[in-house]
Amino acid sequence: MSTIPATQLMSLGTCIVAEGVLRHPLAASAKHVIELEAEKLLHVGTVDPEKYPLSKKQLPLHLLRDFSHFRPRTTTVGSVTRVHSALTLASHTFFQSNGFQYVQVPVITTTGFGEMFRVTTTLDREEKKHDGLSIETVKAAIKEKTRLIDHLKRSDSNREAVAAAVHDLKKTTDLAAQLEKKQKPQKLDFFGCDTYLTVSGRFHLESYASALGKVYTFGPRFTADKIDNARHLAEMWNVEAEMAFSELDDAMDCADDFFKFLCRYLLEIRHEDMKFISKRVDKTVTTRLEATASNSLLRFSYTEAISLLQKATTRTFETKPKWGVALKEEHLSYLTDEICKGSVMIIHSYPKEVKPFYIRLNEDKKTVAAFDLVVPKVGVVISGSQNEERFEILDARIKELGSTSRERYEWYLDLRRHGTVKHSGMSLRMEHMLLFATGLPDIKDAVPFPRSWGKANN
Repeated sequence: MSTIPATQLMSLGTCIVAEGVLRHPLAASAKHVIELEAEKLLHVGTVDPEKYPLSKKQLPLHLLRDFSHFRPRTTTVGSVTRVHSALTLASHTFFQSNGFQYVQVPVITTTGFGEMFRVTTTLDREEKKHDGLSIETVKAAIKEKTRLIDHLKRSDSNREAVAAAVHDLKKTTDLAAQLEKKQKPQKLDFFGCDTYLTVSGRFHLESYASALGKVYTFGPRFTADKIDNARHLAEMWNVEAEMAFSELDDAMDCADDFFKFLCRYLLEIRHEDMKFISKRVDKTVTTRLEATASNSLLRFSYTEAISLLQKATTRTFETKPKWGVALKEEHLSYLTDEICKGSVMIIHSYPKEVKPFYIRLNEDKKTVAAFDLVVPKVGVVISGSQNEERFEILDARIKELGSTSRERYEWYLDLRRHGTVKHSGMSLRMEHMLLFATGLPDIKDAVPFPRSWGKANN
């Protein structure tokens, strides 16, 4: 009996049913852990090797993005997907075992911040045309035809000419009525108010944290920033948690424990996939996860971080580090690589101008109780904060946003009017966690169907 590779019998990618004996290899030096001695092979789904994109072996990840419906069939994407699945299960396991209740929060919301996708069922007026005609053009034609009829009536024109002009005017008037009917927007949009795809679920989690104590959620989050780089997507998934009777330190401790738990979980549960990824994608990934799971995370205040950046002698920054500026990727990279020597770090107590309005104002009146958990090569993986529970201060911050924001956040202020409590929480960016765990260089390879500025395949 001779052994013939299946690819010599059929094209790569062919779906088959194989019947035979599954066993451990007879030779001690065998390449594989198990082998199948096939007695029958049945073609189920054939492929055209000239058109099937995976016919070429080891197609680069960036080329696979054009075939997102096929790329799960590759070994690398398969391993990354299993790691992604493990991170999802690990997240639920961590919070469920630590007394958190799972809550579903809305994807469509009336509140939010930053660049948001608007949800509407009403088209803009300028988009409503009829055969290329605008209502203004038709109305101008009606005036012209009316003047023509008046002129015909004053002249010696015959009755047939006047009748034809009147008939033409009626047709144009009917067209105007149709256009006005089409152009007239509904009295109310579907929800009767402005709605958006949510940027964060923590607003709604606060409602349940004030009742149940500790809650969490997991779902898609959307940002309409017109950015196309290796760290940004328009649609990403976040694990978010909120805790009543807690402050900034509690949120940072929770983020610390959660992050380390995820690292340990992957090493234990997805050992074979991590071993494969370390060979194919990033040789340091396993040692990085082990070091993170066992070591303490360094913590710096924003002010301390700026001081360290200003003392840098081996790096020139495009954005000069000075107190009050938002920390850029180049700053975070220097802090994790040079200052922390490749370790994970937490930066806290940011200037109030660089963080959202709802974060609690510190006693110095200049900083707020926010933090970021930063990892090498990737940047921020977890963001968190203690949110403002004091009605007067939150009300003043909302007023700074403008009068139109007051009604949108009235329900949010209600949580401070009735039974307010100190509370804090965090948000883990799942795709960024996956980049850290696998060493993938681009976030578009970390999700099944990436949506980014100008791109939405499948």
